[in-house]
Amino acid sequence: MYSEPRVDAGAMQACNVREPAPQGSCLMRAIPVSIPASLHEPDLSAIRYRLEMKYRNQDMMKKPSEYSKRILLAVSGLTPQIVTETIYALAMRTEDPFVPTEIHLLSTNEGAKRARLLLLSDNPGWFHRLCEDYDLHGIEFPEHNIHVVCGRDGKPMDDIRTAEDNQCAADCITEHVRLLTGDPDSALHVSLAGGRKTMGFYAGYALSLFGRSQDRLSHVLAPSDYEFATDFFYPSATRRVIEGKDKKPLDAAEAKLMLAEIPVVSMRHGLPNSLLEGSSSYSDVVQAANEAIGPIELVIDLAGCRIRAAGKVYAMRKSAIAMLSVFARRALEGKGSIAAPIKGVEDQEWAKLYINELRQCVHDEEDLNELTRMSLRKGMDGDQFSMQLSRLQNTLRKILGPRALPYLIDNGATRPGKFQTKLPPDAIHFGVLPDPKDESTINTPATA
Repeated sequence: MYSEPRVDAGAMQACNVREPAPQGSCLMRAIPVSIPASLHEPDLSAIRYRLEMKYRNQDMMKKPSEYSKRILLAVSGLTPQIVTETIYALAMRTEDPFVPTEIHLLSTNEGAKRARLLLLSDNPGWFHRLCEDYDLHGIEFPEHNIHVVCGRDGKPMDDIRTAEDNQCAADCITEHVRLLTGDPDSALHVSLAGGRKTMGFYAGYALSLFGRSQDRLSHVLAPSDYEFATDFFYPSATRRVIEGKDKKPLDAAEAKLMLAEIPVVSMRHGLPNSLLEGSSSYSDVVQAANEAIGPIELVIDLAGCRIRAAGKVYAMRKSAIAMLSVFARRALEGKGSIAAPIKGVEDQEWAKLYINELRQCVHDEEDLNELTRMSLRKGMDGDQFSMQLSRLQNTLRKILGPRALPYLIDNGATRPGKFQTKLPPDAIHFGVLPDPKDESTINTPATA
């Protein structure tokens, strides 16, 4: 659960405000008021986290059909019928009908050609006929929304057969899903009914990686008799005789489509921003997701001022890593939670715990700044503790984002607070870590 950053009582700035002078005077007098420094320099990471939680909760209460921008993304091979069948099934269902405002189709070179001719041409123009028959106006489906999967050489692919072909298809589908889920005011519906089985798998998995609470995944099925009817594109509003398997006559108006919605496990909030905001291969995104949902482990390198958390190495300030190490070491020793120092009371025991960890981050006590040396001599009071803990919590949120929760220090939801790490002892280790190389690492100055 997100908790508001605590105000650092020791980090106050003076500010003058105006107050009416005593009665009978027309003057105003200035009185000094202490304003927390954190109000002048807000913690942007905490603000961003709070806003993400707010909008995520709002989105979970909003139906996909209530979004102003509603997108249908379909993958297909040589049967573009799945586009019109899916539109019909979504728009005509009685519970929460979903009428797209725009459509995108991913296919091979030949599949894209068939979609343009059969769906978007003047004749037969099955997409336009569907919209006219069922009064589905305002759906944008221009030809440039039909996207062709290309190979490594940039040339359109005619089929997806080899391992390299599948990798190219995976990258293409992943990138389109990433882009189409980038607008928070949109809802995306992905259909995996067409194309090679691997294309459907990649579309579903990409939505699991990037999908939000308002996004959906489905598969549309036509009755078996109609599966072989090349002229069947949707149940017609009036009788229309078509040929099915073995030239069996069928009435398109009598077809009953089944739309099966497929539940999706969303892993979006475990992905780093670099993958959400920039193009990445399918393999890179899957690796990042695996790291995010992998076993929780914390490795602390005090001498190097680094930690490994959520599968990656990050640099940290000496003051923050020392505070983290206090709680980690207590967990390893089975000592449990510990009460915070009392405000205004210098606690020698807390100062000893903190300085013992901090000393392992510096080569000489002279490297410690004056404030730290004073804490060593006098003890740590409640204000100093709150300041150091707040810095630690904000640092963890900043470098780990939504993956920070298991690593944050818990206050037990009690007053006065009793603090501890909730990580199990077997997930905590002390050791030497390599220099952080990943571009997502936050390289903060290694000073106390």
